Order: sequence, then C-alpha cells, then structure tokens
Amino acid sequence: MKIVGIEPLGVEIALLNELVTGLNPAPEFIFYENRTTDTEELIRRGADADIIILANQPISAEVIAGWSRVQMIAVAFTGVDHLALDACKNRGIVVCNCAGYSTAAVADLVFGMLISCYRNLMPCDAAVKAGGTKDGLIGFELEGKKFGVIGCGAIGSRVARIAQAFGCEVYAYSRTQKDIAGVTFTDLETLLSTCDIVSLHVPLTAETRGLLDAKRLALMKPSSVLINTARGPVVDSTALTDALNSNAISGACIDVFDTEPPLSLDMPLLSAKNLTAAPHIGFATKEALVKRAKMVFENIQAFLDGSPQNRV
Repeated sequence: MKIVGIEPLGVEIALLNELVTGLNPAPEFIFYENRTTDTEELIRRGADADIIILANQPISAEVIAGWSRVQMIAVAFTGVDHLALDACKNRGIVVCNCAGYSTAAVADLVFGMLISCYRNLMPCDAAVKAGGTKDGLIGFELEGKKFGVIGCGAIGSRVARIAQAFGCEVYAYSRTQKDIAGVTFTDLETLLSTCDIVSLHVPLTAETRGLLDAKRLALMKPSSVLINTARGPVVDSTALTDALNSNAISGACIDVFDTEPPLSLDMPLLSAKNLTAAPHIGFATKEALVKRAKMVFENIQAFLDGSPQNRV
C-alpha cells in the first residue's frame, strides 16, 4: 500500500510521520513539500499511489485518469469542488473529506474581518502611524444589528450563535431549516433586504454558483456589509464590484475569490471601495491544520479497515 501526499498540509513533517506510523497495515509514504499545477507532474506524483492526500490543489479528470492505481483520495479540506468528482465516481475511487476541522477558525475570521470593517481598523492603524487622529474613522457596533446567515451547516450555525453573543438579531436562510435557539429562519430575499450584515456559508454547487447576483445584491441595504468566507463563485464578483463602487452596499469582507490567490492585481474587485480582503485564510490556523491532518489519517485508517468515513 502506497500513500502519496501531493502537496503540503501546513503541518510539521514530524506530525505526518507520526500519523503514518499509526496506520495499520504500515504503508509506504511519500510526501511532497511543494505544490505544482503541472498536469504531467501531478500524474507522475500519483502514478503508483493507492491513496492520494491532497488539500485544495485543483485536480482534473485528466490527472485522475493518470492515477491508474488510486483507490482512495483523502481530501484535507471541507469543500471538494476543486476535484473532478465525476471522474472519481466513474473509476470507483472513494473520496473522503475533512468536514468540520475549520469550523472554529472560519467563524473566528468572520467576526475578525467584520469588526475590522465596522471599526475601520486598517485606516485607524494607518492614521496612528501617520500622526493622525480618529477624525473620519468613527465606526459601528454589532449590538442591535440584524445579522443574516446564509447556510446553516456547522460553520453557519456557529456564526449564528456568536452573532447572538454580540447582541445581534439573527436571521437565517438554509436548504435545511434547523432548530437554533434565537434564530429566525426566513426566505433568501427577506433576509437580504432585512439584514445589516449578511454572511455566506454554503458550499459551491450548481445551485449556489452565482447565488448572489446583481438582482439579489440590489435587495441589500445601502448600509449593509457582505461577508464571504465560503466559496468565491457563490457571489457574482462583477456585480459585487459594481455594488461597492456605486454605494449600493457599504462594504464587503471577502476571503474567497473566483480563483485561488495569488490573484491578478488588475482584478476589478480588488480596487473596489470598502473591500476588506484576505487570501483564503479562513481555514488556516495552527490548530485547524493539525485537526485536519489527524482527520485525514483517521479517514485513511477507516478506509483501510473497510469502513470509509466522511465520504463525499
């Protein structure tokens, strides 16, 4: 049995070696400490592997076809939209993800970015370092604001609870309505037109791609802030750019884009007004990366035991 990690997982190699040692039966293990986007190189790395470990490296059907021996792909990520799932299904490859490892990390970032936006923290930093004052930098409180959560999986539900702790009135829209104390479930259009803050927590699917288009963004209050720590294409980036530049909404906190960073510097969204941006770092805390590494190997052991878990 040969396991190949085709890209870094953000943890010490000593931890990976420890986790490999715990597998039964003991496999051959190769781990690559650099990423590549070259199709031929990706195929070469996994050509004789039985199990592949990857994070958010895009994997095409062509690469899957070149991995002729692969029986399982352990995705060290929650989303799997970067993987050619149809090709895996056609080959009978078992795909398991690490849902839940970054719940706390992403929820933390939602409020970190929101408070930065609401309290003008970056302009405040610049003002102090330039010898300035608070003039023109008076911000807003979270208490009393209407906070909308779109998608109430583990992350969305946690965000809803934290928002309540800040004193927000919380609304939610989700494919599956849940019983979350203090949260009012409503339709998407009502949520968008009612809430001062809208936070996205849905996976990227055919149904959610472009979920917030120009028409739906136009429903939001001019004073509202949009937060996206889910997937970039859930929001029409052109429509969002227009909404920010025309003051149709007051701000946006964006951790995910149509492509993975590094982004093209001429991307219009990057120069839009009142944008707080992060380089897809929501999942990336020291604690979360250790959690997901351990989960990856738990998934592999379950597969080796004949009882795969966290199957996609």
